[in-house]
Amino acid sequence: MTKNSDQPDMKRREFFGKTVLAAGAATVAPGVLLAVAGSDEQQGASSDTRWGMLIDSNKCAEGCSVCVDACNSENGIDLQVRPEGQSDEKWNAQRPQWIRKVKLKDNQTGEVTNLPLMCQHCEHPPCVDVCPTTASFKRVDGIVMVDRHKCIGCRYCMMACPYKARSFIHQDVTEQLVSAPRGKGCVESCNFCATRLDAGATTTACQDACEKDGHQAIIFGDLKDPQSTVAMALKEKTSRQIRADLELNTGVRYTNV
Repeated sequence: MTKNSDQPDMKRREFFGKTVLAAGAATVAPGVLLAVAGSDEQQGASSDTRWGMLIDSNKCAEGCSVCVDACNSENGIDLQVRPEGQSDEKWNAQRPQWIRKVKLKDNQTGEVTNLPLMCQHCEHPPCVDVCPTTASFKRVDGIVMVDRHKCIGCRYCMMACPYKARSFIHQDVTEQLVSAPRGKGCVESCNFCATRLDAGATTTACQDACEKDGHQAIIFGDLKDPQSTVAMALKEKTSRQIRADLELNTGVRYTNV
């Protein structure tokens, strides 16, 4: 019988459970110094920075998908091939998407707004709270990520995310980029192009593509730096959080919504 690939990997769950138990035993042994490599020890991340984004929905063109395409290329998502014989419906439902274009309708005015929606990089991310293996974590610079080596594919984080911004990899990943390792059975999401940032870049792929296409709807930068373009834009313009009622203090804000 073929194994259901949508189920959590119980062997990995068991492995992590034993690992946790072993670590717990080590901490109570006298004279033992336990060194733990925490998820917040990324080289390049600094608590002096909080990366964030401001998106002007008035500049987000209907039908434009350059930000989505750039994200797919940057992270090797476009290398994933649809399994032979899979229906359009199932492929579209299961294909990973780190950014997707959505439309918001104002119930009072009826006005429809286009905007890209991705991980909102919350200060208080629900996905991190529910993760049983600490695979979902927030870096000191505010980027919310998934450690694929710890992810057991339970998808609690996907259920907890109010923005439906995470994807689960259902199929084998036969081709991928060294800079963006991916694997079947893991959850993934936008990470603000963390690899680029850690290498010294100050922009994301979606921002670059939007600007190159002449829209300039996306501004990215350090929210803690009052002289950064994004900080000054947020000071000048009225912006909103999506689902501000949840009080998650998102790192992604929108204007003209």
